[in-house]
Amino acid sequence: MRFSVMRMKARATLVALVPALLFAAVGCSSTDAPATGRSPDPKGSEGSAGGAPGAPAEPPDPAGSAPPKTGGTKLDRSALTQGDLPGYQISAQGKNPGAPDGQPQADKKACQPLADIMGDKPDPAARETVNRGIGSQKQMGLAVSASVSSYAESDAKALIARLKTAVAACGTGFSATVDKQTGSYREVRTADYRTSGDESVSWTTTAAGQGVSAQVHLVVVREGDTVVRLMALNVAGGPQKVLVPQEVTDKQLEKVRKAG
Repeated sequence: MRFSVMRMKARATLVALVPALLFAAVGCSSTDAPATGRSPDPKGSEGSAGGAPGAPAEPPDPAGSAPPKTGGTKLDRSALTQGDLPGYQISAQGKNPGAPDGQPQADKKACQPLADIMGDKPDPAARETVNRGIGSQKQMGLAVSASVSSYAESDAKALIARLKTAVAACGTGFSATVDKQTGSYREVRTADYRTSGDESVSWTTTAAGQGVSAQVHLVVVREGDTVVRLMALNVAGGPQKVLVPQEVTDKQLEKVRKAG
């Protein structure tokens, strides 16, 4: 019991270090392997019922993962929805009310683009952003935040250029604060990652705070005037390396193109 409480606190700290990942961590990921023949609990270990063996399952939590809406604007149609990716749960549920809001502020000016990208939207120039949380049912604990943002095309190009410059300048790391919560991001490294977009940038870093740390992988892709931001983190914590699954990136870009 004590271990479970400690794990839950560590998980909450990790996702708080990367605010946008709260879309993925709330209601989508699980750190427990499912029993044979059973699907993972879509709400993760915190949502597991403690009833007696053989007791009927509790009804779904009405406050649980909300299915993404379809239709709507071009950006809405571009966003991933449940069923797009077999083996993953996709949620449009909003952030935890206790989660930090806004754009993180870096302690180094050169690293501000890297802090911005982990906020509620990729950067202040985004006109509109639609967020999704993705929980892997293949790799327990893997949470991916996926966002699609509309820009003026010149601003989208400038964002990619700023991110490439910042990744090169911030290899030793930086700290960022949002809503009075501060995290450090060490060992910022360019990652070799293939995408089919017009241009992209990818990097890894180690997020740390309050005695816990985890690897984070980020991919930002420009497709015309649309920017796709993908962030992956293992909410179980620890030194495990993570990557945004290639199938997630490919499907997200496919939907952006189909939305026109």
